Amino acid sequence: MDAVHPRVLGYLGRALSLELTAVQQYMTQASLVGLWGDEASAERFREETVEEMQHAERIVQHMLQLGVAPAASQLQPVTHAPDLVGLLEQNADLEQQLVDHYDEATRFCRVINDDANGAFFQALLEDEQHHSSDLEAWLQQLGGRRRRGYARYGASPATRRDPRARASF
Repeated sequence: MDAVHPRVLGYLGRALSLELTAVQQYMTQASLVGLWGDEASAERFREETVEEMQHAERIVQHMLQLGVAPAASQLQPVTHAPDLVGLLEQNADLEQQLVDHYDEATRFCRVINDDANGAFFQALLEDEQHHSSDLEAWLQQLGGRRRRGYARYGASPATRRDPRARASF
């Protein structure tokens, strides 16, 4: 087994932490929106939970194949919001962290000519870019405004009328 660059191992550990953070967040949000009576959104969050858990499992398997013990060093706390749009905006931020992380890891692997780990990170990057696009589409359906560089100006009239989109806890 070839030695793995310590920075690549760091990227893997951070990736595991971010993926498990996403699992924790989506799982919590599925329960929360279920309490709000929005079973359709709860089911979507459950599906996201499973996808993120599969990413975490892939990372664990990859680390084991490299001969290192998997360790998620730091999970971020679950974020809260008073409505579905706010939850989705926070999830989009978390997904962007994952996209940025995998992009950086992929670029680093290219620099050091580590094609195998670069391909691993690239595959995860593509999955997270897809998740990010799905979240953005869901937000747009609910009238959420998620534009880089612009603040959210509040919910649209349709969102204010929809109790699933605006429910306090």
